[in-house]
Amino acid sequence: MGINTERDIQANLQIGPTDQGMVRLFIEADGIEVPMDFEPEEAEEIAEEILAAVQAARIVKD
Repeated sequence: MGINTERDIQANLQIGPTDQGMVRLFIEADGIEVPMDFEPEEAEEIAEEILAAVQAARIVKD
């Protein structure tokens, strides 16, 4: 499976701070829960990667 492989899976994504000062991405799908905690600096890097992907997707779409 790669980034361009489509799947018919529904999932919920929640993003928020934890009481430990981490940023949590919480993914739930088909009864599976995946909590992923990141230091704030790591979360900023992820946010930058998401924004770069948004820009690239807009170029492909146009």
